Amino acid sequence: MSTPTAVQVAVTFVWLGMVLAISFLEAPLKFRAPNVTLPIGLGIGRLVFRALNAVELVFAAVLVPAAFLNQPSAAVTTAFVVVVGALAVQLVAVRPGLNRRSDEVLAGRVGPRSRGHYVYVALELIKVVGLLVAGVCLL
Repeated sequence: MSTPTAVQVAVTFVWLGMVLAISFLEAPLKFRAPNVTLPIGLGIGRLVFRALNAVELVFAAVLVPAAFLNQPSAAVTTAFVVVVGALAVQLVAVRPGLNRRSDEVLAGRVGPRSRGHYVYVALELIKVVGLLVAGVCLL
């Protein structure tokens, strides 16, 4: 296995593990912990997801040049494009609305539940599938 391919495999599966652990394990469980109120959970969530998204941007910045060096299959390239596209939509279109909504909740204003959270979760599922496909195809 070439160095660019090994890097792609490692980054892909670490990224997959982080998304699964944070988005589908930590995020829902924190609200079940004793004495974690909605504002505390939102504050923690904002910090955790800001950190996750920063790491994801680094991973994307590693995978794109590695793809140019390695020239992976069309399936791998498509999967990476889907994953990076989903991340971009999350950061540009969904996260700002979620941040505004959490600001309102943290300020004590109660309103209708945001549907942005469901869009974010759907994009997380897309990233999981894309990362899994890319990782398996790279192996």
